[in-house]
Amino acid sequence: MPEPTPAPRRLPRAARRDQILAAATRAFARTGYTDTAVDDITAEAGISKVILYRHFESKADLYRSVLDRTCTRLAESVGSRDHDAGSIPALVRAAAADPDGFRLLFRYAAREPEFAPYAQDLAGQSTQIALRQLVDEIPDPGWADWAARMAPVIAIEGTLAWLDAGEPEPETAARRIGHTVAALIDAARRA
Repeated sequence: MPEPTPAPRRLPRAARRDQILAAATRAFARTGYTDTAVDDITAEAGISKVILYRHFESKADLYRSVLDRTCTRLAESVGSRDHDAGSIPALVRAAAADPDGFRLLFRYAAREPEFAPYAQDLAGQSTQIALRQLVDEIPDPGWADWAARMAPVIAIEGTLAWLDAGEPEPETAARRIGHTVAALIDAARRA
């Protein structure tokens, strides 16, 4: 006779919510929003649907909460003001700390129409910050705009590629991504 499944431990509400968010992040990061069932999330969290729905109104509400948490963590790690020499290393560290959240935000949510604004808003903010800083460095406004739009793409895609490659030497990765962004700015300046 199989052993009965132990009842879920009673956790304080905030701790249970965090547990569900962490499990949902892992589950959604495997297959995205559409292809992840609520059953996948509850199995990952080791909880029932009843417990999940005590904390979140729907699968979409849970997904938004996962994305909100990821965006908040990124903003706390990288900052939301000017970019500086520490921005790319901070981005790489944030991705290393939450690789599933980073992939979810920039790989899946970015391609899901209902949730794309999360990634688009972050990229847009980064572009505005970069443009504000690059207008003094790049005399041609068109090339300054181009570089400001490309720099976040390189930083994000470079970090995703680094995660996918197994996260080799984070400091080296951050330097190489930074060198690539610097080369982009230099190319725009020369134009």
